[in-house]
Amino acid sequence: MASYKQRKEDFVSNLTGGSVSEISFVTAVAPAAMLLWSVLQARQSFFRPYSALGFVVDFSLTVGTFLLGITLYADSAALLNLLLLAPALLIWFLPSTAGGPKRKPKLPPNAQSKATSEPRPVLSIKPFLTTYRGYMMMTTCVAILAVDFRLFPRRFAKVETWGTSLMDMGVGSFVFSAGIVAARPVLKERATGRQTSLAVRLLQSFRHSIPLLVLGFIRLLSVKGLEYAEHVSEYGVHWNFFFTLGLLPPFVAIFQTIFDVIPSHAALALLLVGTYQVVLESTDLKAFVLTAPRVDLLSMNREGVFSFIGYLSIFLAGQDLGKFVIPRSITSSSNSPAGMQRNTLLMTVAVWAGIWTVLYTVTTSYNFGFGLTVSRRLANLPYVLWVAAFNSWQILAFCIIDTIFFPAFYNAADARSEKEAYQVATSYVLKAYNRNGLAVFLIANLLTGLVNMTIPTLDATPVQAMGILIAYTATVTGVAVLLDIYDISIKL
Repeated sequence: MASYKQRKEDFVSNLTGGSVSEISFVTAVAPAAMLLWSVLQARQSFFRPYSALGFVVDFSLTVGTFLLGITLYADSAALLNLLLLAPALLIWFLPSTAGGPKRKPKLPPNAQSKATSEPRPVLSIKPFLTTYRGYMMMTTCVAILAVDFRLFPRRFAKVETWGTSLMDMGVGSFVFSAGIVAARPVLKERATGRQTSLAVRLLQSFRHSIPLLVLGFIRLLSVKGLEYAEHVSEYGVHWNFFFTLGLLPPFVAIFQTIFDVIPSHAALALLLVGTYQVVLESTDLKAFVLTAPRVDLLSMNREGVFSFIGYLSIFLAGQDLGKFVIPRSITSSSNSPAGMQRNTLLMTVAVWAGIWTVLYTVTTSYNFGFGLTVSRRLANLPYVLWVAAFNSWQILAFCIIDTIFFPAFYNAADARSEKEAYQVATSYVLKAYNRNGLAVFLIANLLTGLVNMTIPTLDATPVQAMGILIAYTATVTGVAVLLDIYDISIKL
């Protein structure tokens, strides 16, 4: 009889994956839940002031609905979306109880003038980006434990070599999201007119890399030392996702010097992954990555080493979109009306989502394209395009919701009113996940390991699995919210 560890390793394996359309239905739960949250907030001021009941509803809509989508409603994601959209429509037509802007306390003339005239920073913190990044981090934390239970469909787990799955998208989305945030230093340089030297840029990048690389070594030692079940073909014998994340900043810093020649991050991403794909198809590299015997350090970790090229391309693609969605003024004229700025932002994101989708279709279509297949293990061209297209559409969906329900943020005339509008338009739970993303992700990994070492997850009944997952998500969310309440930011 096979050992539990062997059973677990075999269970994690997923040879087929799911369809792109099915994954889209499951991930559509996030915008649908956010739509219901936004209707409650905009029409009923349900989360203002924030109360214990508000937190329970917030947690249920943001975390609970996704947990249901990947477990009990995995085969009926369309129904779950309908169950979220129907009450949103009903509440929208109910009489609004949301009052107008709260009257601000009377201030002395000098203080009042200072409060209302404080200029807004060039780079704003937009609600839809907080929502997008918060959802991305939350779904990652939920999925890394849910995948260990039989209640989680195998087609959602990472595919062995070829195909698409929910968790394959999650890994790429994590990197794409990091790329969006990495656009802020580039935009700050442009705003100040000062250019950072390569040496300084590398030094700054290593400051971000070292903690992640240390976490990578800690995970490596703990997995090997505790004989934790792992799937070697995912990244290799020693490599793990923390090493990929840790090596991204210095490589991006090096690539920054190329932007004088190729100013578009998207073009550079396409050039990099396109060259990688040509090499895969025209040499023995593909066979080496997929079938070579593990005889030395490179061959032992070949998946992690060569897939890094694809993840770097995803990071650059995210950085390119970040250059458009982070600045307050997307047009050359910062004095353009707020409505025009919002429309331009929506149009820009939609265009890029369309571009990535068309490129993905061309590369994967057997009828009028190249007939390539997505491979997260290789992080090949179709995988990069799929991740870029999916994340662009997700961001567009959240941006549309913001534009419809919370226009006050975009119409704010000063920093104070903009901050107030941001607080109104943002889920407290998602804001907490976004604020300390990597720290929360580390906590989720530790709890996942603890659960797997103490509970035979493969033998858990559906009721037991849901109970454990609810307790786990509530704990992770509670830690994230407490860190935010006490104004603690942990930067890794």
